[in-house]
Amino acid sequence: MGNALSIIAGVAMAIGAPAIYFDQAYSMVRKKNAAGFSRDICAILLIANITRCFFWIGDRFEIALLVQSLLMILAQLGLLYICIRFRPLTSPEALGESARPLKFWQWKSYWTYLEFLAGYIVLLTFAVLILGRFAWFVATLGYFALGLESTLPLPQMYSNWVNKTLYGFRITTLGGWLIGDTFKVTYFFIKNAPIQFKIFAIFSLSVDLSTSLPSLARES
Repeated sequence: MGNALSIIAGVAMAIGAPAIYFDQAYSMVRKKNAAGFSRDICAILLIANITRCFFWIGDRFEIALLVQSLLMILAQLGLLYICIRFRPLTSPEALGESARPLKFWQWKSYWTYLEFLAGYIVLLTFAVLILGRFAWFVATLGYFALGLESTLPLPQMYSNWVNKTLYGFRITTLGGWLIGDTFKVTYFFIKNAPIQFKIFAIFSLSVDLSTSLPSLARES
C-alpha cells in the first residue's frame, strides 16, 4: 500500500505542475489572444527547469522530479509558442518599444527564444564538464534553479498590477500554483528531497499566498 501511494504521489508530482498550464494555453488559443499572461513565466520555468536537469546530474534526486522538469520544459515551449503566435498588438516587440537590455525575452521570432535556450544549455554543459566535480558548484545550480522557480508568481502579479485586472490570466493557473506548492512542500519533506527543494518550496508557497490572494480579492 505504501509503495502504491508513493508511486501515485510521484506521478502526480511529475505531471501535475506541467498540467496546470493546459487550461491557460487552451484559453489563449480559443481567444486567439495571449494578452494578460506574462510571458516571463515561461522564461522562469524554462531556465529554472533546464538548470534543474543539470543539477540532477550532480545530485541524483528523485526521478519523478527530473521527469517533472522535462515535462515542464516541453509544456513551456508549447505555451511560449502560443504566446508568440497570439501576442497582442500592444506588446513591446510589436510596438518596437522594448526597454530591456538586448530586448531580453521580448523578441519577435520564436526561433530567437530557442537559440537563447540552446546557448544556455551549451553554457551549462561546459560548466558542468569543468566544475561538476565540485560540490559547491552542484549546490549552486540547485539554489539557482529552485530559487528562480520560487519567484514564479512575481511577473504575473506585476502584470496584473499594471493592467489593474486579472483578465487573460486563468484562475485555474493561480489555483494550481497554490495547490501545487502546498503539495510540493509536503512531498519534499516526506521524500527528504535536497535542501534546496525544501527551502524554496516554502518560499514559493509564501509568495503565492502573499501575492495571489490579494489579487483575487481585488478582482472579486
